Amino acid sequence: MVMNMIGNVLRYMRRKNNYKQSQISKITGVARNTVSQYETETIQPTFEMIERIAHECGYRVFFESFDGKDRFQSKDISRKEV
Repeated sequence: MVMNMIGNVLRYMRRKNNYKQSQISKITGVARNTVSQYETETIQPTFEMIERIAHECGYRVFFESFDGKDRFQSKDISRKEV
């Protein structure tokens, strides 16, 4: 279920910015076919790749608690906290 959402979100961000898959490919350094496979959920991108595509499209990936009291980005967490 989450996999379906990731592909749709990546496609949405790309299209919202009028990027072609080939443009995302050049920005991220992965093959255009790989970008397509991310979007069609044939393969799963790493979290780092999701963040990179989001950043290039003008978005941030963040986590928010259900009650809205806690919100953070992955860069806010140090390795020793995990």
